[in-house]
Amino acid sequence: MTYVVTENCIKCKYMDCVEVCPVDCFYEGENMLVIHPDECIDCGVCEPECPAEAIKPDTEPGLESWLQLNGKFAASWPNITQKKDPPADAKAFDGVPGKLEMLSPEPGEGD
Repeated sequence: MTYVVTENCIKCKYMDCVEVCPVDCFYEGENMLVIHPDECIDCGVCEPECPAEAIKPDTEPGLESWLQLNGKFAASWPNITQKKDPPADAKAFDGVPGKLEMLSPEPGEGD
């Protein structure tokens, strides 16, 4: 099992999860974070830290496509191990449905 970053992270990109991850398995895109599924140790400390509730265990139904998306982008985006400020408009996008079309495939800055 692994944890998966889901749609609500898009354009919110809170990084509280990064700060608590003991294995540094988060990767940064331009407007979203992902978890590397092969690096996640299933400890679960990141899930309650996400203000957007965008992190879920991959055992929840319907997350297969998000697991694939996390794996795909973790392979090309830079690793991030330190918390940064979220986007200025993060609160405005928290809970907005249909954000997948807003996902940027571009990498973030990393550490």
